[in-house]
Amino acid sequence: MHSTRDAGVAGFMIVSTAVLCAAVGAGIGALIGAPLALAVIGVFVGFGLGFRLVYARFRDV
Repeated sequence: MHSTRDAGVAGFMIVSTAVLCAAVGAGIGALIGAPLALAVIGVFVGFGLGFRLVYARFRDV
C-alpha cells in the first residue's frame, strides 16, 4: 500500500492546481487591470478544482 505517496500526490495536485489557477487569474487580470483580485479568485477556484480532481483520482482508494 502506498498511502504516504498517495497523500503526497493528492496534496501536490491540490496545491499545483491552486497555483496554476492563480497564475491564470493574474494573467487575465493583468489584461483588464486587476491582477491581484483575479489571482485571489483563482486561488479559491483552484482549491475547489483541486479537491474535485483529488476526489475523482482517489475515489476508489
